[in-house]
Amino acid sequence: MACEVKYKSASGPEEITNKRMRDSGDTSTADKIIHTGSGVGRTIHHVHLSGGQAQHGEDVHGVDIHGNKRGVI
Repeated sequence: MACEVKYKSASGPEEITNKRMRDSGDTSTADKIIHTGSGVGRTIHHVHLSGGQAQHGEDVHGVDIHGNKRGVI
């Protein structure tokens, strides 16, 4: 028995699948992109490093527990 499949949009099944498989993250701001797997079971992670890894402002010099200078933090 034949069955007819109707789509809401004018696009076919290939275009619908491609739209579902596209990357939805913001790749322009991600520090690192991890792509695992392929096909329907694939995952894409957009890693944004924490702000603590970037230096903001002037250098800050500190001392250790013995009072010795330890350099720039």
